[in-house]
Amino acid sequence: MNTKTVLWMLGLICMPFVITAQNSEQNESTFNRYMSRMQPMISQPTGDLMLETAKFFLGTPYVASTLEKEPEQLVVNLQELDCMTLVETTTALVRTLRDKDQSFKSFCRHLQEDRYRNGKISDYTDRLHYTTDWIFENQKKGRVKDVNKEIGGKRLPLQLSFMSTHPDSYKQLKDNSIRIQKIAKKEQEISARPHYFIPQNEINSHAGQIHNGDIVCFVTTVKGLDISHVGIIYKTNEKLTFIHASSTNKRVIINEEPLQEYVQNVKKNNGIMIVHPTF
Repeated sequence: MNTKTVLWMLGLICMPFVITAQNSEQNESTFNRYMSRMQPMISQPTGDLMLETAKFFLGTPYVASTLEKEPEQLVVNLQELDCMTLVETTTALVRTLRDKDQSFKSFCRHLQEDRYRNGKISDYTDRLHYTTDWIFENQKKGRVKDVNKEIGGKRLPLQLSFMSTHPDSYKQLKDNSIRIQKIAKKEQEISARPHYFIPQNEINSHAGQIHNGDIVCFVTTVKGLDISHVGIIYKTNEKLTFIHASSTNKRVIINEEPLQEYVQNVKKNNGIMIVHPTF
């Protein structure tokens, strides 16, 4: 796995929303279609809403690096998704569905709050690039819960360094020593936190504690990284699998393999993290 391959995996200066996408009108149309479809389900449990929202995007094209705009700004793109933007879009849409304000502007606000530290954008370093940091920050905001320790997960030592040691792979970091230093400091802070995960051979034994709509994060052995891929849990007919934006299939799909089998078949995966939505 080379540097370019993992870039897609990581995943407003305080001012009115800046939204960039191929077609803003198309985004709003997709949003309105989603809200109309989901209104009859609004009273369902959060996990079910997460799953149905992920299903809404089945077949949507996989496109990497849609967030890489300079200067940093909120990017909304409901027409093209990678693994992390699928998860962020799903959580923000469900939160909007549950909000008194069900407008497209409200969705954009929720998306920004999920994607950026403290919900504010000053530069590239405010984005939650490492998934374990995304989990930590969104748990502080009461949006998700890291349940790996309480369901019997094992301690996961992390030594994050990938972004600060590969700055030339990121146009926002290349030749910018101040941003590199900020990223390196954040990597050290994230690494110092306690982390837990479910090893790949123990996934099935925890199946009863993994629920529809949970966020599943795939732990990688790539040096300096934490998570290589994410998706939304889908359980049906006793089969535990997930929905994700697949770089191989180039679209959002329901994964055919059971979850444990999938993890075991990816050479640089060694387990998963499970995150419950709590909004």
